[in-house]
Amino acid sequence: MRAAEEGRRGGKSTPSGRRPGPVFIDPPKLHKALADAGFGSRRELEEWILAGRVSVNGEPAHVGQRVGPEDRIRVNGKLVQLKFQQRLPRVLVYHKPEGEIVSRDDPAGRPSVFGKLPRLKNGRWISIGRLDFNSCGLLLFTNDGSLANRMMHPRYEIEREYAVRILGELTPELMERLRRGVELEDGLASFSHLSEGGGEGANRWYRVALSEGRNREVRRMFEAVGLTVSRLMRVRYGPVHLSPRIKRGQCADLDPSEVQALLKLLPPEQKVTTPEPSGSETAGPELGEDADRFDSPEE
Repeated sequence: MRAAEEGRRGGKSTPSGRRPGPVFIDPPKLHKALADAGFGSRRELEEWILAGRVSVNGEPAHVGQRVGPEDRIRVNGKLVQLKFQQRLPRVLVYHKPEGEIVSRDDPAGRPSVFGKLPRLKNGRWISIGRLDFNSCGLLLFTNDGSLANRMMHPRYEIEREYAVRILGELTPELMERLRRGVELEDGLASFSHLSEGGGEGANRWYRVALSEGRNREVRRMFEAVGLTVSRLMRVRYGPVHLSPRIKRGQCADLDPSEVQALLKLLPPEQKVTTPEPSGSETAGPELGEDADRFDSPEE
């Protein structure tokens, strides 16, 4: 998926660009649709469904059932009308330059990526992962917390790809070590992909990919084999690639068809039985080089 590949939002891809129109997402679950319509809490409505008080198209409903505008839903035998007006989430692609922090507040007063984003009438932008102050490249933002979680949480193992410039000689032996795994202070880490990317001398580039986002993980992995990363640029996050048409400091919306394709490619949301860290892009424990929404601010 090439993000805004044809520059649909104009050559500058700025916050003033065209926004995607309304598009509806997959049908909601029955108990959620009823709760949104004011029939009760989700937990209460699940109990109603289990008790046989809700039917869909003349058949007893079941917990987790999805419904749409074409379904005839009855509660206690009475036909109810539900509104299905949920829109696709917005997903924004931003080309982060070095020298910007991925946080809304910074005691040092450094420039924030959030100052470059278009304003939302409702809600606020959630960063899908982070990049260090001195790193650049693809950053994704959304107004949908569930989508952000599906792309960021380690259990979904969404792959990130980087272009990395290295100081020092990366021998075939060291490349194999990085593929097999090197021991860091927070556990074993390995690249799922590592290949040469061109250049000579002090300007040697490599492409690397991994499926987690521990704090400064890419840089620390190279440091573990005696090498230094002089430049790091994220070029892909999951199925979304950074388009060369989006210049540094510019942003562009994924269009509705791209958002729909992204939602279909992502693994389904998983229920968890233990509490997860809460917070937004500015709170929580650190998890990554491209620190996700559970991170504390960089550095």
